[in-house]
Amino acid sequence: MERIIQIKGNVKYSITLDPGVWIFDDRRIDLTTYFKKPSEKPDALEEYTKAISRHWDREIIEGATVPPTLKSEKRYQKELALTGTFGIPFKPFLANAEPMENASKLIIETADGKVDITLDQAYDLILGFSENGKPHLTDGPVHVFFGDGSNQVEPIKHVKSFVIE
Repeated sequence: MERIIQIKGNVKYSITLDPGVWIFDDRRIDLTTYFKKPSEKPDALEEYTKAISRHWDREIIEGATVPPTLKSEKRYQKELALTGTFGIPFKPFLANAEPMENASKLIIETADGKVDITLDQAYDLILGFSENGKPHLTDGPVHVFFGDGSNQVEPIKHVKSFVIE
């Protein structure tokens, strides 16, 4: 149970998070490069359209069979998942919890105390769940990074729960 985190408090739905399954989530981001690139919000529809276009182009050029390069790409992606440093945006989880209209802040409860931030800042948080292919077992289950990367060197660790007030 130590690996499970709850979003609770002044929300319509309490949500339970299990960072152990996020390695399979398509929303995961590579933390080694995330804070280095310019801050632009990716458009989900545009990304989806580009991915479908690449797939369609590949089928037109190479046919519907699986080319050898695709097999090596899949092997590379699997290897990356086993050795990468990943995080996931907090925004979708917070949105699913549906904070009440009078909610104004998020309290991050940790083993070391509490950290208060505004609800607007909370939507930009990144939850780091893996470093060099290993989950955060000793100081996790997640590391909390601010969206601007200001605490990239010293993230919030030992997170127990997220409380909306």
